Order: sequence, then C-alpha cells, then structure tokens
Amino acid sequence: MKFGGGGYVTGLVFHPTTANLLYARTDIGGAYRWNAATSSWTPITDGLGFGAAESRFHGIESIAVDPNDDRLVYMATGMYTFEDNGRLYISSDRGDTWTHVDLPFKLGGNNPGRAMGERLVVDPNKPSTLFYGSRTAGLWKSTDSGQTWAQVTSLSTAKMSSDQIGAAGGGMGIGVVVYDTGTKGSGSATQTLYAAISPDYVNVAGLSSNLYKSTNGGSSWTAVTTPVSGYHIPHMVRAGDGVFYVVFTKDAGPGAGGPGRLYKFDGTTWTLLKSEDPGNGINFGLGGVSVYGSGATTRIALGVTNSWGNWNGQQIVQLSDDAGKTWREIEAQTPGETASGWVDDVEIDPSDRDHILHVHGGGVIETKNASSATPTWKGSVSGIEEIAAQAIVTPPAGATYKFINSSGDVGTWVHTDLATTPTLNPGLGWSNGNAADMAWADPLYIAAAGVINSNGVAVGSWSGDGGKTWASFASLPAGAKENTGSQGGIAVTSRNNLVWAPANSVPSYTINNGASWTATNLPALPVVGQGWGRGYRLAADRKNPNKVYAYDSGGATWSGSPGKVYVSTDGGHSFSLSAGSAATGMAPDAFWTTAMAVNPNAEGDLWVADGNAVYHSVDSGASWTKLTAFASANGVSGASLIALGKAAPGASYSAAVYVVGVVKGVWGVYRSDDGGATWTRFNDDAHQFGGIGVMAADQSVYGRIYVSGTGRGLLYSN
Repeated sequence: MKFGGGGYVTGLVFHPTTANLLYARTDIGGAYRWNAATSSWTPITDGLGFGAAESRFHGIESIAVDPNDDRLVYMATGMYTFEDNGRLYISSDRGDTWTHVDLPFKLGGNNPGRAMGERLVVDPNKPSTLFYGSRTAGLWKSTDSGQTWAQVTSLSTAKMSSDQIGAAGGGMGIGVVVYDTGTKGSGSATQTLYAAISPDYVNVAGLSSNLYKSTNGGSSWTAVTTPVSGYHIPHMVRAGDGVFYVVFTKDAGPGAGGPGRLYKFDGTTWTLLKSEDPGNGINFGLGGVSVYGSGATTRIALGVTNSWGNWNGQQIVQLSDDAGKTWREIEAQTPGETASGWVDDVEIDPSDRDHILHVHGGGVIETKNASSATPTWKGSVSGIEEIAAQAIVTPPAGATYKFINSSGDVGTWVHTDLATTPTLNPGLGWSNGNAADMAWADPLYIAAAGVINSNGVAVGSWSGDGGKTWASFASLPAGAKENTGSQGGIAVTSRNNLVWAPANSVPSYTINNGASWTATNLPALPVVGQGWGRGYRLAADRKNPNKVYAYDSGGATWSGSPGKVYVSTDGGHSFSLSAGSAATGMAPDAFWTTAMAVNPNAEGDLWVADGNAVYHSVDSGASWTKLTAFASANGVSGASLIALGKAAPGASYSAAVYVVGVVKGVWGVYRSDDGGATWTRFNDDAHQFGGIGVMAADQSVYGRIYVSGTGRGLLYSN
C-alpha cells in the first residue's frame, strides 16, 4: 500500500547514454529502477531472500552499470560489516532477474558513510574488468565480470580487524573508485584510475594520502597529494574534458558535518571552488556532486549536507554554470517541496541538464527546471516504499480504517485507503511507532506506544475517533520511560481499558485511559544479553475481552528459558501460567522471530509461532497442539509470524491462518483454511522481500494479508 518514500535512498546511478535508465539504491530496502512510462519506481530486489537469513542483502552498498550494454547491471549487497561477507548480484535484464556471487569481503549498506561512492565500477573500455573499493579489506579487482575477485595488493594488503572495524564505526575504507577515460568499448583495459581512501583505512594500511592513482590498470599506485588531508572523499566525478570535481568533507555521513570543500582537479593542479566551514553554530558539510558538459560552462550541482530547514540564506543544492566560479542556491526558498539535511548524492540527468535529483532521508526529490530563477522541486517517491514497520494490527470488519501501522522513524499511522498516503497519526513527527491496538467492540478507540526520536521521550497516544484526533496518555506505565524499544505490545480490552507491555518490563494495566497504571503480576524478564531486548507479546481475546494472553518467548535461543504463555481472566489485571504451554516445550527464541495471535471469531482460540514450530490452543491455553508442518532449516526460522483473517467461503475453520515459516525446507508465507490440518504456500519466489518482519490479516477480505518486507514498506495481497 502507498506511503511514499519513508527511508534513506543512498545513491542514484544513471546509465550514461540511455535516457531515463536510472537506478536507486537504499540502505535497508533494496533497489529500484525508474519507469519513465509510469513516472514511478519499480522494485527490483523483491525476489531476494530465503527468509530473514537473507534480509541483509536488501542493504545495497553500490550499483554499477556497463556503459556498453544498458541491460547489464551489478549490485553489491550486505547490510553491516559485522555480518558475514557480502554478495554481488548480476543482471542482464536491468534487474528483472538476478544471479549472485559471494564476495570475499564485508559490506555495509546500512553502515555510516553509506552514500559514498560509487565503490563499484565497470571498465568502460573492457567491461569484463571491475574494481571494488571495500570498507574493510582495501581494493579488489575482477577480470571475469565479477565472478571471481582478488585483492589489489599493489595498493595495500591490509584487512581491518573486527576491533578496527568497530572503532571506525563499521569501516569506511575505499569509498570511491573512478576511471579517467572518455572512451568506451575499445577492448583494451583503461589504464588510469583513482581510488579515494577514507581516513580509517589510510591509518590501518599505513598509506600517505586519501587519494591514489594508477596509470597501468591497477598494477601499481602512486599517492596523490591532496589540498586537505584526514577528510573523507564521498564523491569524485569526471567531466567530459577530463577534469575531476572532488568533494572533501570531515564527517562520513549520512548528512556529514563540515568542514567541507569542493575542488577542481586536472590531474596536477587543485583549484578550490566551494568551501563550507563550521561557524556561528552552523556545521554544514558537502555531500553529492554531479557535472554536465565541459570546459568553462561545466554545470555543477553540489549537495550541502547537515543543513536542516528551509530559510533565507539556506543552502541545500548549489548550482554553478561556469565550472565553479559562481554559485546560486536552487532549492531552498523555492516553490514546491524541499528536502534538506542528507543531500549525500546529487545527480544531473545526463540526457537533460535541467533535470536534477538528489537523495535524502525520506527518498528522492527532483527538479525539472533547474535553469529557472526559481526551480520547482517535487518528491520522486512513487513506488519507493521504505518504511520499516514494527507492528501491524487490523480492526474488525466494518471499521472505518484498514489497519494501524507502527513504523520506525515515521511513527504510527491509521490507513483508511490502500491507494493513498495516510494522513491520520498522533502528530509526533520523527518518531518510532512500537505497537498499537484497538477495542474490538469499539474500534474507534485506538491506543499506541512509541518514542520521539529527537529526544528519546516515550509516548503513549490514544484516539477515540478512529485516528482523526489524538491525545497523549497522562502518565506512562513503569518501564516505559526507560525502555523505548519495540519488544513489547499493547492489548486493548475496551475503551479506556488496556494493558501495556514496554520492552524488558513487567506489563501494567489502566482502567482510566492512562491516568494511572498498575503493574500486573507477570514475572520480570531476565536480561539475556547486553542490548538484547525482550518483552511480552499481548493479545486480547476478541470474543471475551476479560481474557488477555501474554507470551514470553524466552528472549533468545541460548536463554535456557522456554517459551511460556500466561492467561488473564480479569481483563489483563492478573495472569496465571498456562501449564500446557510450559509442558509442550515451546522453544526459547528472540522476540522478533516469534508471534502470538488470536482467532477473533472464537473464544479461547490461540496460536503461537515460537520461531521453530506452530502451536494451537482452543481452550484459552489450557492445552496445546504442536503442528508438525513447520520446522527450521538452513538457519531460517521454521515459524516466525502468524496471523488470522477472514475465512474462505465454506471453510471448515472460522478463520484463514497465515504463517511465515519453512515447510519441507521451503521458506514462504503459508495459508491454511482448515485450522492447520493442511497448508499451501501463499507467496512465490518473486515475492520474498528479503524476509518478512511483521504480518496481519484482513478481517473483511479473504486472502488479504499485510506484510513488511526488509525495509520495503507495507505490502498487501489480493
């Protein structure tokens, strides 16, 4: 469903000669290709992922195109440098289908400095040759179109240790590789290229400069004396006349603070074109740079980073039409939209000099009349869906809204129309929505938990009119102020009556709409690891709101504490352990790989996915049946999510049951219409979304579920 943007696009890559062929990479949400016919972005990585085990490949660190073959595109993936090595995905049909190669080094598509680049380049003259500037292991080269890789030891043999990577915030390494050529397709490898090296790798490798040059295709390297040292070089681009435009900025980004410098470099001489120095409390840096044309009339678009707001004298995108001699601001204080702060990649369309785009924390923004005295900017996010949902809940049939979405960074939203961007929310701005629920007999009453990101203040919000107006609870339950993570939940039993389980805390209940809270008798949750959050999942019985269920997953596979279900018969005020759940041997597992759901059409009908298997109780948790269809395989959770929605016409069971898990070694979304007796796969290999983090089922439309991919926003089925 439509939200529009909602996350950080880290880079834009145009094909240099094919008009309108443009790719966008994101930090956690995969990659997209521009569709000029529909003026929207097409996701090209939804087929990636065997469950959560491959979610990390939705962190895209670099994209490269072959200037000689506009159908060939390469994509380097891996979300964090503390994980296993990354992958190179290769497509010969512009990203419609992919094959992959395992890379011998780590990538960090969601690490600091993730807008640097591009790190991956294809030799325009001999496209079977590729170079990659890694974060932690120096420069790498492939001579067989990415199939095999070898470290370019002539530059450095150094590989950062885990301690060095941690001290460097994930490792910046070699952030940019760029060829010095104006030709393509000659058949002979380009001999001259540059590698821009971040301060962390300069220090680890014992190098003498932030920039190195090779004139023999990478066989040997010479340090280039730069006008400033100890800075990052996030972008370096070549104009048609062979002049390079090089950004230096002190911080790595996103939204890198200054000082920042833009220089022109002709291979020998550096000329300062633009300077940003912290002063008067303003700490602007420089991010993206792009050029069009050559010589004295070279057009340069320059992104100013860490410059938040839209005010007279503000700098967001600076434009020069005389190779950097003079500059003017083309975004701040102009008509239309603005997007300041994380202007970490800027691109001038190579087929239209008046079309300029840049990335930001919420997507992409563009102008198509850059030469105007007052260019008009507008978001270009149709099709890009990158919000990261942390919880979804659907109301009973006939409610005024479709579902409630609790997401990172954008907060809590009530969706009334799947085709339009939602407008109903608590108005908390940059915030995390952690959980929400509604009164089943009175769905206009909604309660939500979240945190304001700018100051870390926990907030409980409620609406009595289906999300049209909101207010904050007068007080918070114990633990909510200190524990603002998403490992917890809310269960609403009726208007003004609810139970709130903050992360790592004993749940509390209120009978007066949050004016006061009383702790339940649920056991405190032992810590299972430093920074490893856990919490109780809560669910109100939809047929009998006096019944509330609480599920403790054990917190981690190594906790030694099996999963347990607790049952309340007094509206969530006091709970008793379900002896049946303890006896059945539910596996200990992390909060985010487990789930609990109730059948809204039958009292006491309760389901649990414990990370490995599915359990079903029809007597409010007194006894449980373990379903044998699901089992973990290849490191992927056998059953991590469960949701119940409208039943199939004539079905033997009163709800359709959906499970995200593994059946006979195949990960996917599975549906049962007969209460779990039989299962069929509901999705296919083209719709895996890097794994699914949350799921809810519609109570009005059979076969409709709502899911979150890995940074892919919210998606629904028909």
